[in-house]
Amino acid sequence: MINQHLATEWALLQNQFDSYEKCSLAIKLISIIVVALASMFNGINGVVVTLLLVLWLQDAIWKTFQGRAEVRLLQLEHLLEDTNNDSQAYQFNRQYLANRPSTLGLIVEYLLQATRPTMAFPYVVLLLICGFKLLF
Repeated sequence: MINQHLATEWALLQNQFDSYEKCSLAIKLISIIVVALASMFNGINGVVVTLLLVLWLQDAIWKTFQGRAEVRLLQLEHLLEDTNNDSQAYQFNRQYLANRPSTLGLIVEYLLQATRPTMAFPYVVLLLICGFKLLF
């Protein structure tokens, strides 16, 4: 019974984790479409660059939420090895609130997420395209 509760929580969080990934990919695709359309119509300007930066930060915030789920998933995987403690199930939000960083800590967490290579890759390329279009 203990394993069942932990396993149920794990399955729910894993599904949510995968959902965050799909949304992150959608944000990246929207960014690519915005730059492609602006480039085709010679409309790359400060507004497009600002929009791209906002989308990048929004993606980083989304990935930060995903990272929080990942931490609990790893804990659950560890707990599933030990079936003697049923009180550990369904603790995702409680654990987050107990460990929630300050506002500054959240901002730092978002910025660190934005600098991860897999996170930054499309945005750096898109910003380079925007910069090239603005200069030439």
